[in-house]
Amino acid sequence: MHTLLSRPFGTLPELLASYAQTRPAHPALVLGEQVLSFAQLHARVQQVAGALQRDGVQAGQAVAICAATSLAYVCTFLGAVQAGVTVAPLPPTATPEQLQMLSANAGAVRVFLDAQTQACWDGTALPCVLLDEPAWSQWLQGAPQPLPVPRQPHEPFNIIYSSGTTGLPKGIVQPCGMRWVQLQRSTATPDAVTLLPLPMYSNFTLTYLFGAMGQGGTVVLMDKFDAGRYLALAVQHRATNSVLVPVQFRRIMDHPDFERTDLSLLRRRFSAGAPFVAELKAEVLRRWPGEVIDFYGMTEGGGRTELHAHLHPDKLHTVGRVSAGNDIRLIDEDGRELSLTEMGEIVGHSATMMSGYHGLPEATHAAEWFDASGKRFIRTGDVGRFDADGFLILMDRRKDMLISGGLNVYPSDLEEVLRQHPQVRDVAVVGVPSERWGETPVAFVVPAPGHTDTEDRLCAWANERLGKAQRLACVQFIDALPRSEVGKVLKRQLREQLQRAVP
Repeated sequence: MHTLLSRPFGTLPELLASYAQTRPAHPALVLGEQVLSFAQLHARVQQVAGALQRDGVQAGQAVAICAATSLAYVCTFLGAVQAGVTVAPLPPTATPEQLQMLSANAGAVRVFLDAQTQACWDGTALPCVLLDEPAWSQWLQGAPQPLPVPRQPHEPFNIIYSSGTTGLPKGIVQPCGMRWVQLQRSTATPDAVTLLPLPMYSNFTLTYLFGAMGQGGTVVLMDKFDAGRYLALAVQHRATNSVLVPVQFRRIMDHPDFERTDLSLLRRRFSAGAPFVAELKAEVLRRWPGEVIDFYGMTEGGGRTELHAHLHPDKLHTVGRVSAGNDIRLIDEDGRELSLTEMGEIVGHSATMMSGYHGLPEATHAAEWFDASGKRFIRTGDVGRFDADGFLILMDRRKDMLISGGLNVYPSDLEEVLRQHPQVRDVAVVGVPSERWGETPVAFVVPAPGHTDTEDRLCAWANERLGKAQRLACVQFIDALPRSEVGKVLKRQLREQLQRAVP
């Protein structure tokens, strides 16, 4: 670990400046044929900070970045941090109306775009800077040496807009102190090569990007995920670490090149961001030897658990034990604390917690829970319990739980049963209105290739194995489940496909 990381507080730009002196030629970032050494990265970050100050962007203000992955994106993000400016990375997949509202919520005084996003989002009145060449280099020309801007742990580092599946995402303010703790706990090493195929606006991406660079390692970026390209890059760059969401594991192992690709060096794989079902974890362990570490937590921070799946093959149905320095409790619907073996809402406390939702004090208050001593926890909205060995078992999002005939029904229980059928490739269960039961479950199933069962036969098979209150109203086959870019199933879209109440 770098000696700077032993300090109670510091910044990533400080670490990069140190690496520019101690390992200037070591590659920091790679994207396609482009490579930035630590010396080059530090120089670019300084230019961005100087250009922002030249243009009158003040410390404490915010800028938005809405673009595909590029080296200019990373440099701009880090340069803003160097200048004391808060960064709001926005999803390019959002509509122009959403982008306008998100940038307004962040209080952005400037927006950085690529040409593709600019073509779609042409209604912004904010000053714009293109990240494409030659526009970006021209903007940097003549940038003065930046003035130093001391940072404090409580100051906002970035605002992450959650990938919520309903309504407009809330802006999660992550303070500088939170990001520093994440850097300190990174398990990357200076000789690691981390292959990172996720979009830049995801907190999961940023955590591992900053963590790998903060330890002096190399990060290989992908501008768009493709399983075949991923396999080729892993071999070309001799990748040792990677960060993937579960659906990417599935696509990589389904690719015809997987079995003939030498991945013997890529032995540390991390996953988060979406449920990693036990069957897929087991397949990864069987077909792709090495470490598989699944993290459960929230962008808002609070409690985190980790499952070292390769060490605990009998616990693949769980999300692991509580991470060091974290405190996780369970509460009931009235906010009363439960024992850890009871089922309740998961709340967590740690050194990595959001300051709050930007401009939404009521939503922030609703996301907090305080114990009897006044200790602050973040509510997850997830329901779970601990087993006898201290491993956390997730049930469902509280909002996804349905009440059928007055009884609680957890879609994850039904999905687990359906996954046992050999002709089920993927599945999601949602609750829909029912005239008879209030709500009733419907399963959307991606059938395996060559399947022979009908929707009705699969439904009957599942209902034979489910409790009376759990029984499915119907099964609907679907080509693919709708997912966000970080792999979360968009259940709202599935519910919208059922326009009428189910009897």
